[in-house]
Amino acid sequence: MERRTFMTLVSSGLLAAPLAAEAQQPGKISRVGILVSANPRVYDGFADELRKFGYIDGQNLALEFRNAEGNVERLPTLAVELARLGVDVILAGGTEASLRAARQATTTIPVVMVAIDYDPLALGYIASLARPGGNVTGVFLQQLELTAKRMDLLKATLPKLTRVAILWDASATDQFNAADAASRSLGIRVQPLELRSPPYDFRGAFATAVKDRADALFVVTSAILFRERVQIAQLAVKNRLPVVFALREFAEAGGLMSYGTNLPEMFRRAAAYVDKILKGAKPADLPVEQPTTYQLVLNLKTAKALGLTIPPSLLVRADEVIQ
Repeated sequence: MERRTFMTLVSSGLLAAPLAAEAQQPGKISRVGILVSANPRVYDGFADELRKFGYIDGQNLALEFRNAEGNVERLPTLAVELARLGVDVILAGGTEASLRAARQATTTIPVVMVAIDYDPLALGYIASLARPGGNVTGVFLQQLELTAKRMDLLKATLPKLTRVAILWDASATDQFNAADAASRSLGIRVQPLELRSPPYDFRGAFATAVKDRADALFVVTSAILFRERVQIAQLAVKNRLPVVFALREFAEAGGLMSYGTNLPEMFRRAAAYVDKILKGAKPADLPVEQPTTYQLVLNLKTAKALGLTIPPSLLVRADEVIQ
């Protein structure tokens, strides 16, 4: 069963959606900037959730969408565009590069982050989870803490696993380091497969993994890897490499397994922050929220294609099984 539980550091209900949307001030149009590094579809739930709060795009809401289309070097320019438009709040989702660009563009416009592949506390974007301070707040997935769990799941699926290749890029260096440490703690040798200079050579990376006899593949989370998840999943099956991913969207695309949180739900939760800010709340006073439950998704169709039998002990733990 899919679970959607989140934790906040203040009394319950602070960011909960109302049963009925509160009426907006007549004639007032709220302007919300959306800074996207890639994968605009994950923002659909954000817009849908805003409607529940009474914000209708084209009526009392203007959504200013800026998409870097996978080229993170464009993000600073796009963030400056949003700041110059005088938007009321900026949603910076996914990559650390999005939040960094937004913070460099403005220290006064509120920024709601959806931190998926970085730690905003360790990087100094917020002072604490309970009182973030400054102009940044939002939702934070502690990706690094889940890395060891994913490696454990891969080992449980492949008891004879001795060598794992880790597919990563520069935006996910912290995740690579965590995966490397988790592998070595299990006695698994690591084969780094760093992707450089987009467009990435995925075929070359898989050829290297096969040549060096990797038993499986661990894929970190980044904007470009998420966008190319179908290609990665297809190459994994073609090269007969079992793969563990962080997000269910990878398993849905054909990956063997994933362990992580509900990504669309994180963006829906971000809409609650935007609503509070548009109604006068200060981001410095809104505690950062974190997911507290996670989903194990197994793709049995992919397992069959790879000639693998998923252990029954793992099947009973799965939150979702794709047949």
